[in-house]
Amino acid sequence: MAVSFECITRARVPQAELFDRSRSIDAHTRSMARSRETAVAGTTTGLISLGQHVTWRARHFGVPIRMTSRITDMEAPNRFVDQQIRGPFRRFRHVHEFSHADGITTMTDRIEFAAPFGPLGRVVEKLVLARYLRTLIETRNRYLVEGPAHR
Repeated sequence: MAVSFECITRARVPQAELFDRSRSIDAHTRSMARSRETAVAGTTTGLISLGQHVTWRARHFGVPIRMTSRITDMEAPNRFVDQQIRGPFRRFRHVHEFSHADGITTMTDRIEFAAPFGPLGRVVEKLVLARYLRTLIETRNRYLVEGPAHR
């Protein structure tokens, strides 16, 4: 069974601009500097698009991780989906949705994942991984909204 959560971020940034910031490999790399996340294969710079993939190398919980994700759905500037095609999770899906009203863009991240653990996995997923992943998404989103103007 998978674990899911949602993060909502609101900003005074035009919808199309925030959509592009969200699919920027360079902005993602800068926002994840703490975990030394770098793009090492596939689309490694610029904006990732439908059908393209990126392989990330990072260090989480002191463990080196490699994860390859593909953009499996895109409706610019409203929505895109990335899914793990190779990596540490049994399943990982991230839906990015954008809407704009009254000068505010709302960015909604919906994450669904399943870790490759045994019977205790569900507890680890909910108590440790979900919290950790939510913090990563919130950190990334703060950077996308507040970070340097030129990405």
